[in-house]
Amino acid sequence: MRAPEFWKTDNGFARLLEPLGLIYGAVTARRMAKARPTRASVPVICVGNLTAGGTGKTPVAASIAQHLASQGRNPAILLRGYGGTLKGPLKVSSHSHTADEVGDEALLHARHTPTWIAHARALAAPLAVADGADVLVMDDGHQHPGLAKDLSLIVVDGRAGFGNGRIIPAGPLRESVAAGLKRADGVVIMGPDEQNITLRLGDRLPILHAHLLAGPAWQSLRGQRVVAFAGIGEPEKFLNTLLAVGAQVVAFHPFGDHYGYAAADIQPILDEAYAIDALPVTTAKDAVRLDPDQRQQVNVLSVTAEWEDEAALDRLLAKAFKH
Repeated sequence: MRAPEFWKTDNGFARLLEPLGLIYGAVTARRMAKARPTRASVPVICVGNLTAGGTGKTPVAASIAQHLASQGRNPAILLRGYGGTLKGPLKVSSHSHTADEVGDEALLHARHTPTWIAHARALAAPLAVADGADVLVMDDGHQHPGLAKDLSLIVVDGRAGFGNGRIIPAGPLRESVAAGLKRADGVVIMGPDEQNITLRLGDRLPILHAHLLAGPAWQSLRGQRVVAFAGIGEPEKFLNTLLAVGAQVVAFHPFGDHYGYAAADIQPILDEAYAIDALPVTTAKDAVRLDPDQRQQVNVLSVTAEWEDEAALDRLLAKAFKH
């Protein structure tokens, strides 16, 4: 699914759907209020968001896990495994599992950090600890109360902000901004703060700033004609990344987030690229959803989260270990 355009601005259609959004928000609030979360035996750091898709939480969660590992800790990633058929709890193998089984985000994490999926993440936590984890990093889960969090970070896209400020289906919010921030310990603003989020939040919560940094493959794409495709929360972000590294994007094909590619979806894109002497290129998240034969024909541009102030990140993460 791609986010509808009317989620970005206040408009008549959004106002028409607002009663449904209020019901959605009330159900979420009730579920959170009634929850009796399980506490893990090690610190739990949750990287979530308040909007549907496209904020950059997966690169942030990966970066935090790798940052903790560089400090001598043994992190494990926990996530639902969205888009996969397996419910877990299970440890993800980047070699033997597929995106159809465990979801694309789990496969990406498993390349670098021990990763567990479970629809009920509280069931995966003790297994990850028994496997050697001394800190758990949840990719998503701010609206899932089954596992108690020692530190909750909200990732906000600096360009999109909170959209039109309304709750699904009237807008992009999973819950009201006020309710979501009340359970948060900090906010990560990804990219330039074009929506004045820092000013809006004031000094209510610590604010970190980060941006997406293109992986090494950008050097081979600079100055090259490319035909790009992406099925992520905000496909245009990938387009902007390609333009920023100097690629000449002659065609761009957006798909819905977590789109399940069939060979018939990709072959016309490959044919188009070869016909005009261009390079087919996609994201790392999309690449794991491709047929292996087609994956070998596509250039992959990965991204990582880069922090503007790692000392501020360390100060915030330290709070998770004081409980």
